[in-house]
Amino acid sequence: MLHVGLAHFLVVAAALFSLGAFCVITRKNAVGILMGIELILNAANINFVAFEHYSAGGLHGQVFALFVIVLAAAEAAIGLAIVLALFHALRSIDVTRAAELKE
Repeated sequence: MLHVGLAHFLVVAAALFSLGAFCVITRKNAVGILMGIELILNAANINFVAFEHYSAGGLHGQVFALFVIVLAAAEAAIGLAIVLALFHALRSIDVTRAAELKE
């Protein structure tokens, strides 16, 4: 019988974090970078809830996960507003062209 332990959750969270970090580092598209940040935040949520489940504590991990979800919603709203402003100014969402806004 398969028993899912803390190590399994940590492996999934590490994989999500790695994919998110890879996405943030390699993407030039602003929406792709925002999706990578969301993957990183989801990896943190998995860690919070898994450590809370396997510890003797109360609901602290789930409360932290709720705060991360609220943070992710705010990040998505502000990030998409920045992306729309970037597209309005440059007609592109390529973040390498954002330096053109300084001129």
